[in-house]
Amino acid sequence: MRWIKWIGLIAGVLLIGSCFMLWASLPARNIAISGVNAEGTSFGKPGYFHLLLGGIFLILHFIPRIWAKRTNLIVAALNVAWAVRNYFIITVCRQGECPEKHTGIYLVLIASVLVLIAVLFPDMKLPQQPKAEAPKQSEGSTL
Repeated sequence: MRWIKWIGLIAGVLLIGSCFMLWASLPARNIAISGVNAEGTSFGKPGYFHLLLGGIFLILHFIPRIWAKRTNLIVAALNVAWAVRNYFIITVCRQGECPEKHTGIYLVLIASVLVLIAVLFPDMKLPQQPKAEAPKQSEGSTL
């Protein structure tokens, strides 16, 4: 296994694990926001989509087919977009109250970028096509 497979595996596991970590907190309201628990806010549970995309990524990352690599590129791009969206929505200041950012939200961003890097450099050899022979010129023709 090449090193990029290991980076992809570690990044996928890190992404899934960081969804359960603390992302931000609002000390004035005594609210802790993680990917799977955002009670007291209107954020829903943004980490569940990361869990789904991370699981799909890990499955497709180890399938040695070209369709799996192409599908994984879409999954990784969606994951990065969702991570950036979560970062801006969860950590923005509202009504003069700014949440404290914690390690989890940064790990989601880092892991999402590492997943995208792992997808951009797949460990796959494409089948070689035989080279086409050059067309033969007829002996009697001149240009």
